[in-house]
Amino acid sequence: MIRWLIVVFLALLIFSGLQRWLEKLGLGRLPGDFRFRLFGREFFVPFTSAVLISFIGMAIGHFF
Repeated sequence: MIRWLIVVFLALLIFSGLQRWLEKLGLGRLPGDFRFRLFGREFFVPFTSAVLISFIGMAIGHFF
């Protein structure tokens, strides 16, 4: 259980750090991508973008 908590926390940190780069690619503005402010800091949780990226990665892995 604690491993999944660590993985989710690290994923949030990575996605928050890559937010500006992902927006240039058009990701992060899809329906289901959430932004919220907590303690004066903005967090970015791209559920739909993560599903889209994993689907593309799965399709690429299936063909190669």
